[in-house]
Amino acid sequence: MAHPAMSGIGTTAGDDPLQTAVWRLRSRACWADAAALLQPVTAAAAVQRAALLVERCLYTERGWEEAEYALRTAEALAHTDEERGAAACERGQLAYAATLHGVRDRVDEARAALGRAAALIPPGAPGRALLDFRRGLLAENLADSPQAARAAYRRAHTGAAAHSDALLLSFTWRHLAGLALRDGELTEARHGFAESLRIREELGYLVGTAPALASLADAEVEPEASRLREEARRLFRLLGGVPTWLAHQLAPPAATA
Repeated sequence: MAHPAMSGIGTTAGDDPLQTAVWRLRSRACWADAAALLQPVTAAAAVQRAALLVERCLYTERGWEEAEYALRTAEALAHTDEERGAAACERGQLAYAATLHGVRDRVDEARAALGRAAALIPPGAPGRALLDFRRGLLAENLADSPQAARAAYRRAHTGAAAHSDALLLSFTWRHLAGLALRDGELTEARHGFAESLRIREELGYLVGTAPALASLADAEVEPEASRLREEARRLFRLLGGVPTWLAHQLAPPAATA
């Protein structure tokens, strides 16, 4: 299982100091601290703040009420189609996360919110790639529809490349590779997982590096697979067991008699 993130705000040299500070905290799993730097006085700031707290829910399975409150604030401040679409995209993501983690079945809400976002965010707009990616996650993990997921991930991949969104590219590479691995296409899977890991290391996206290492390990042979998993475990422990959903994947194999 893998999880999405916001677009790579704060990951380029031209970003302002505030966005750089937010990015550094976010990339080290300090979502609450990052959110505290953003004052929700505009729709853009409110959506970004909500997105950080929604992402925290995905990675830690905590903070649901705070994310919900931040999201309602963002929805209240949204006035343009782009702003409403961005807020709806986060609404769909929160509902997806709650369903995925077994908090509550909100799959219908997730579908409706992402569908509303698709009606508001036109093709080619900067936010469309992230929306396509999240629709792919819904198809793969909740609808068990790998073909629909692959088509959505490819649209997201193309959009992320067009808008130079390196972080989102790391997610699309990884999920397309996961589908390739599922189909037994090991060469394609290794390439995609390696690209995802390379991008995350270059960006300093520490919280996403352990999942990328673990995914690449699944496509590698020994002893490289064990080396990658051990490095993933080290980062997982460093971040205090985040993301929580990686614990099972990284559990040492059971001893045999």
